[in-house]
Amino acid sequence: MHELLAVIKKELQQLRRDKKVIPAMVLGPIIQLLALGYAANLDVLNVPLVLVDQDRSEASRDLVDRFLASGYFELVGTEDSPEGIDPWLLDSRAQLALVIGPEYGEKLATGRRPEVQVIADGTDSNSAGLGLGYASRILASVGMEIRQASLGAGRPALRAVPATGTYDLVPRIWYNPDLKTRWFYVPAILAMVLLLVTMILPSVAVVREKEIGTLEQLIVTPLRPWQLILGKLMPFVAVGMVDLLVVTGLAVHLFKVPLRGSLLLLIALSFLFILVTLGLGLLVSTLVRTQQQAMGFCVYLLMVPMIYLSGLIFPIENMPRGFQIATYIIPVRYYANILRGIFLRGSGLDVLWPDALVLLGMGVGVLGMAVLRFRKTLE
Repeated sequence: MHELLAVIKKELQQLRRDKKVIPAMVLGPIIQLLALGYAANLDVLNVPLVLVDQDRSEASRDLVDRFLASGYFELVGTEDSPEGIDPWLLDSRAQLALVIGPEYGEKLATGRRPEVQVIADGTDSNSAGLGLGYASRILASVGMEIRQASLGAGRPALRAVPATGTYDLVPRIWYNPDLKTRWFYVPAILAMVLLLVTMILPSVAVVREKEIGTLEQLIVTPLRPWQLILGKLMPFVAVGMVDLLVVTGLAVHLFKVPLRGSLLLLIALSFLFILVTLGLGLLVSTLVRTQQQAMGFCVYLLMVPMIYLSGLIFPIENMPRGFQIATYIIPVRYYANILRGIFLRGSGLDVLWPDALVLLGMGVGVLGMAVLRFRKTLE
């Protein structure tokens, strides 16, 4: 145990003396969180809206007020007819157009179906899709309120409408009711941070010792191989856990991402993911000879593909079938399920145990293979 503590102390001192690694491990995760949390935000607010109100009644003005009060839309202009919409969309002065048909208020009052049209500029498909979704929610809400009020008042016009075969679809969104993209992306930063701190940096650190010759000096000491390996990896485990707590705190308090599950469970299952990343980093260090090779191998052959194919950013369901099958060997896929399960759904171990079991198996397998190869390298 004394030898192991000596190796850990030596690694911590070496990290403290390295002026480049410390900022990467401490400031890097914070910068990633701030950049992705603020920049990678697909929420659409204040969509420029051009209005064509062909009714100009109290009911039509109430509908327009609903749109503007939602915070999703900003009225930038009005036109008398739908023909005037094109210049607004062509010049990008507006992204959506709301067309309220003639006799809108009268049709509502008599139980007939009013005509309302929403036209979107599809150049930005994301903004157009979200804008149409917001508009649909507002229109559905207005329609439901009017129908309930009319039925409560017992209007003959509505009682005359046959109810057979009529359905009222009331969508309900669980876990992320406002569809905030930050709630989807911010937890993913935890996986990126741990990949950086517990896979890339340990790999580079071991290879650096090869280059400067200190690893050969450690080999001739009475240290056992497991003591050397554990001593070199433990500091990165500690730094990874600190970064985990820092990023989680910022995600919850700065970006208001709910942590509905157990923090202790998040830490415990993150440790299983760290086993995998440590094993991959150690394995890479046995395959390359220079720090540049280690960095390139970890970033381009491991980190980038794992992020793209894990579901952290792009939905797995939208990928081709072959890529969907390939994602089953990506450890970040299972960690992404754990992160979003704990953060957004409040899932416990009774739900997350399959992902945890896969990470445990991957961690033991990859780390064991890396240790065997590292021992062979030492011998």
